[in-house]
Amino acid sequence: MVEPDAVRDLTPQEVAAGLETGSILLVDVREPQETAMERIPGSVLLPLSRFDPNDIPDPQGRAVVFTCAAGIRSLRAAEVALAVGYPYDAHLAGGLKSWKAAGFPIER
Repeated sequence: MVEPDAVRDLTPQEVAAGLETGSILLVDVREPQETAMERIPGSVLLPLSRFDPNDIPDPQGRAVVFTCAAGIRSLRAAEVALAVGYPYDAHLAGGLKSWKAAGFPIER
């Protein structure tokens, strides 16, 4: 069982800075039809509907951060990863909605 508040909420600014410096591997857990419409540049797709933490690419020293549309599925993905022993404890709070509201770019 994952402890309450075990997952860290990151702001869009923190995630953008990590992507810019190459210190974050951003894992988008939305479905393919969602990411086909818009996505955060540089994110990797691993849909929550068939999510297996073992499928996360080797982060090569980067922090793994999950994202989704609004922050609910990404929180769940982090909880699943933590529950099986991975140290992936962060997500983009508010998901893509907060990313766009902060004015950061998306890919279409």
